[in-house]
Amino acid sequence: MIGGRRINRGPIDRLLAVVRRAVASVARFTGQIWRRSVQTRVIVSTLVLSFVVLLILGFLLISQITGRLLDAKQEVAGDEIARTRAVVERVLGSAESDSSVQNRLARARSLLTAQDVDGSSSTAAAGSFDSILVVPGKGDATDIEAAVGPVSEVPATLRAMIGSGQVAYQYTSVRRRNQSTSALVIGTPVESPIQGLELYIVFPLTSEQNTLSLVRGTLLTGGIVLLGLLAAIAWLVTRQVIAPLRSASRIAVRFADGRLSERMPVNGEDEFARLAVSFNDMAESLSRQITHLEEFGGLQRQFTSDVSHELRTPLTTVRMAADLLYDGRDDLDPAQRRSVELLDKELGRFETLLTELLEISRHDAGMAELAAEPMDMATPVEAAVSTVSVLAADSGSDLVVDLPTEPVLAEIDPRRVERILRNLLANAIDHGEHKPVELMMRSDGDAVAITVRDHGIGLRPGEEKLVFNRFWRSDPSRVRRSGGTGLGLAISIEDARLHQGRLEAWGEPGEGSCFRLTLPLVRGHKLLGSPLPLKPIREGRR
Repeated sequence: MIGGRRINRGPIDRLLAVVRRAVASVARFTGQIWRRSVQTRVIVSTLVLSFVVLLILGFLLISQITGRLLDAKQEVAGDEIARTRAVVERVLGSAESDSSVQNRLARARSLLTAQDVDGSSSTAAAGSFDSILVVPGKGDATDIEAAVGPVSEVPATLRAMIGSGQVAYQYTSVRRRNQSTSALVIGTPVESPIQGLELYIVFPLTSEQNTLSLVRGTLLTGGIVLLGLLAAIAWLVTRQVIAPLRSASRIAVRFADGRLSERMPVNGEDEFARLAVSFNDMAESLSRQITHLEEFGGLQRQFTSDVSHELRTPLTTVRMAADLLYDGRDDLDPAQRRSVELLDKELGRFETLLTELLEISRHDAGMAELAAEPMDMATPVEAAVSTVSVLAADSGSDLVVDLPTEPVLAEIDPRRVERILRNLLANAIDHGEHKPVELMMRSDGDAVAITVRDHGIGLRPGEEKLVFNRFWRSDPSRVRRSGGTGLGLAISIEDARLHQGRLEAWGEPGEGSCFRLTLPLVRGHKLLGSPLPLKPIREGRR
C-alpha cells in the first residue's frame, strides 16, 4: 500500500519467476553441455585463453604506440618552443620601448601566428598549436600583469615551474570547439626587455588521439577475426580427435547392450587405429568368453534341472519307505525310533531343498512366470504369519503384525509374495534371540511396503548385500529352527524382481535387522520410493 493505493505485484512476480526459471534452465543446459562435451570445453578454453593473450598483447601495443607518439610530440614540442622563443626574443628586442607591454606582446604573438600559417618544416611536424605570452605580477603565482592568448589553458603547477626558471611541459585538457581534448602544454622563460616574460605553447593531441583510435579499431577488428579463426581451427582440430572417440563410445554402448559382433573400423596406422585394433581384440576376447560362459551357465542350469527332476522318483520311493517306518516308530527301540525321526526330518529338508533348486533353476533359465492378480495384500501376509506361528511359538518369539485398516489392493502373485514373507519371518525368528518379531505394511497409493524387523544379533557391515547370496549364512554354527536350505532369500529376491519390486536389508550388530519388500500396486509401474523406511528409527536399548 503506497499513498493509499494498493500495488498489484502479481504480474511482476510471475514475470520474475519466469525469468528466473529461464535463467536456471539456460544455466543447467549450459552446464550439461560443458560437462558432456570435450569439444565444447576445448573450444571455449581456446577462445578464453586466446582472448586473454590478445588482450595483453593489445594493451602492450597500445602502450608502446602511445608512448612513441607522445615521445615524438615532446621532441617536436621542444624544438618548436626553442624556435618560438628565439622569435619572441628577436621581436621584443627590436620593438619600440615606448609602446605598452600588452601591445608588444600582441605584436610578438601575431608574428608567431603568421609564421605558423606560413608552415615551416618544424611547424608542419609539430602540427597546429597556440602560443601564450604571460608577464607575471608581483603577487602570488596566479597574479598576471599582462598576457596574450588563452591563459586559462595553462595549469597553475606548470606556471609555478616556469616561474622558477625551468623549461617544463604538462599534459592537460583544453576546450576546442565546445569539446574537451587532451593537449601538451610546454613553457619556457624568455630573455627580453620585459622582465619575467613567459612563453607557453599549447599542442592539441587530436591527431594522436585519432591515430590511437584507428589503431584500437584495427586491433579490435583483427582480434575478433582472429578469435573466429581460432574457434574454427579449434573446432576442426578437436573434431579430428573427438569423432573417433564418439564412434568408439557408440560402438562400446552397443557392445554393452549385447551386440557382441560390433567392432571399430580401423583406418590408417595412427594412435586411433591402434586403439581400434586393441578395442576389437578386447571385444573379440570378451565375446568368446561371454559365449563360453553362457554355454557353461546353460549347461549348469540344465544339469541342475535334470538332476532335480531325476531325484524326484527315488526321493518319492524313499519318502514312502520313510513314512512306513515313521508310522511304526512306536514299535521300535529308542535308538531305532530316534533314527527314524531323524530320517523323516532330513527327508523333509531334502524335499524342500529339491523344490527350491527347481525354483531357482527356473529363475536362472528365465522360465519363471508371474501369475499376477488383483488381491488384498493382507491375504498373503496372514497366510505367511499363520505358517510360521508354530515356529514362533516354539522359539518363544512374539509376532507383532501392524496392517493398515483399509485394504491395500495390488497386482501380485500371492504364492510368491507369501513365500517371500514366510522366508523373512522364519529368518527373523531364527536370529531374533527370542525377542518380538515385527511385521508392518504401509502403502502410499503407488507402492506397498512390508518390513520384517527383529531385535536379535543383527548384521555386520557389508552383510546386508551378502544375505541374498545362495547358501550364504552369517553364522554357520548357529542352530536353525526352520531347517532352512540357504536358498530362501535368493529365491525371495528373484520373486521380488519378478514383480518389478525391491527386497532390501539393513542390520547392525546387537541392534537386530530389518528386511523391506517394496512392490508396485500396478504391475509394470516403476518404483520411485518406498512408503516405509528401511532403517528403523533408533530405539533405546532394552
